[in-house]
Amino acid sequence: MEHIVTKLTESKNVKDRWYADFDTGESLTLSLALIADFSVYTGRRFEGEEFDALRAAASKMNARARALRMLGARAMSRRELTDKLLEKGETPEDAAQAADYLETLGYLDDAQYAASLVRHYAQKGYGPGRVRQELYRRGVPRELWENALAELPEDTDAIDALIDRRLRGTEPDKKEQKRLTDMLLRRGFSWDEIKNALGRYEFYDFSEETDD
Repeated sequence: MEHIVTKLTESKNVKDRWYADFDTGESLTLSLALIADFSVYTGRRFEGEEFDALRAAASKMNARARALRMLGARAMSRRELTDKLLEKGETPEDAAQAADYLETLGYLDDAQYAASLVRHYAQKGYGPGRVRQELYRRGVPRELWENALAELPEDTDAIDALIDRRLRGTEPDKKEQKRLTDMLLRRGFSWDEIKNALGRYEFYDFSEETDD
């Protein structure tokens, strides 16, 4: 099937973006490089295979551009990026190729992303359990977890800082102790870590605690 370019328009808002309209009703978004590579101009006739190649190149280019915009908004893992590209309608092939391209440029790096996630949640006072949940939720490969988790401060430093900030030098009653324990559990600290930390305070009595 033949496709004839009926209109070629430069975007007024986006740099290096052009719109090619065809007599078949189809429209492609192109870069100046693609226009030059495929000799796109008004009246240009494309046969089936050549048009398919232009369409595939435009699709790949647009996936890359979309991926760059996504990473410009916030850092993410390769899996997060490809999942979001698929949600936006990109093909699995274009999503994977865009991720490969950004990895080559150094814009996408799961190891660096994992380390930054650990530092971020450590600064917020979260424990190892919660940090692992975030690494899993954000699609960081498990083989990168160990090195990333090495960024965590010593457990005693993190949990003691949280307790001191919460108590502000006061001695909590039983209800406040329960709320404090629940908060630390939500933050991703294990029961043993919490028990050891609270055991350093004279006010906390474990005699009433059970293993249930």
